[in-house]
Amino acid sequence: MNNMENTVLSVKNLSISFGGLKAVDSLTFDIKDKEIYGLIGPNGAGKTTVFNCITQFYKPNTGEIHFKGVGGVTELTTKPVHEIIKLGLVRTFQNVELIRELSIIDNVLIGGHIDFKANTFAQALRLPNARREEKKYREEAEKILENLGILERKDMLVGGQPYGILKKVEFARTLMARPKLIILDEPAAGLNDSETLELAKLIKKIRDEYDCAILLVEHDMRLVMDICDRICAINFGKLLSIGTPKEIQQNKAVQAAYLGVE
Repeated sequence: MNNMENTVLSVKNLSISFGGLKAVDSLTFDIKDKEIYGLIGPNGAGKTTVFNCITQFYKPNTGEIHFKGVGGVTELTTKPVHEIIKLGLVRTFQNVELIRELSIIDNVLIGGHIDFKANTFAQALRLPNARREEKKYREEAEKILENLGILERKDMLVGGQPYGILKKVEFARTLMARPKLIILDEPAAGLNDSETLELAKLIKKIRDEYDCAILLVEHDMRLVMDICDRICAINFGKLLSIGTPKEIQQNKAVQAAYLGVE
């Protein structure tokens, strides 16, 4: 295993096929500590499949995925999907996955349940250790909500909240899991221009204040070019180029894939 001193995620020769069709083809890239890293490509390029392989929702046919998370470096392909979040790798979904009937703070607290030490029995009977633990997590959740600027809404139901607020609640829940890497799947989908600008600031703030790297899959190229340190462009599951936003914008292969120009 190569040295991962400054690297949080290392993907090597990743391949997966569905019914003879190669969705990802020998893809290699790495994400550095505290880096905002973009994964871009035209529709059908294999971006979501890459995500699903990293989080072990799909098991790749070949390749290695090393992640420097809780407890050191782990080969993710050896882990079941439910263990991935405990290592500090968390993803958000394109459609906000929140429970409408619960309050904002209760939705955020769900993100902390992976760390709960008290068992279900102790929680149900509200035994002292369970109460102490819940108090600690509630304080942590309130601190995150305050940091994201929505603490005053904590007791409101999630149902009926504006979309921009729901995105923040989802981020807050993600942060409760103390992530080392957050995978964002199309976070700007459904946002207007001013909300997208606010999202850009929020992503940078989360990276800076919570010391985590971010992997971003996004169609909004302005957002990608604005916030990413480096970008990996793929097409038909194959690597086109890796570079800074400026390098990617000037890359002829990337231009051809996106614009259909030779």
